[in-house]
Amino acid sequence: MEGMVSYQLVIDCAEPERMARFWAGALRYTVEPPPGGFGTWRDYWRGIGVPEDELGEGDGSDSIVDPEGHGPRIWFQRVPEGKVVKNRFHLDVKVGGRREDVPLETRRARVDAEVERLVQAGASVVRVLSRPGVDHYAVAMVDPEGNEFDVV
Repeated sequence: MEGMVSYQLVIDCAEPERMARFWAGALRYTVEPPPGGFGTWRDYWRGIGVPEDELGEGDGSDSIVDPEGHGPRIWFQRVPEGKVVKNRFHLDVKVGGRREDVPLETRRARVDAEVERLVQAGASVVRVLSRPGVDHYAVAMVDPEGNEFDVV
């Protein structure tokens, strides 16, 4: 095999548009515009034959992209069942800086500022991950649908 594979991250959820808006803000991504020739994602999904009862409310915006083109596309897929167990996979939102370059107190201040921003956007704090004498600081959080992630 040659070269790198491409991938998108798919997150199951109940409200794709809400999750797309939350995670676009959290990751500094943008909500992906609909394909050329379509005014909305809803128009696109209708155009390829997706039944109306599967489209949900709103304009159908359910994916986000890295505006600089480096990170993966993230698609929020509507599923009928709710989340019932802890994630086996989670994201680390890295804002503190590298341990080698940034003192712990500066990293802590950056993480706390990002946590506050994400709480205002709809996330909730689960616990602070910090112990005396350990050069690490992070905050475990959940997004609006209860998916775990850490701010580091």
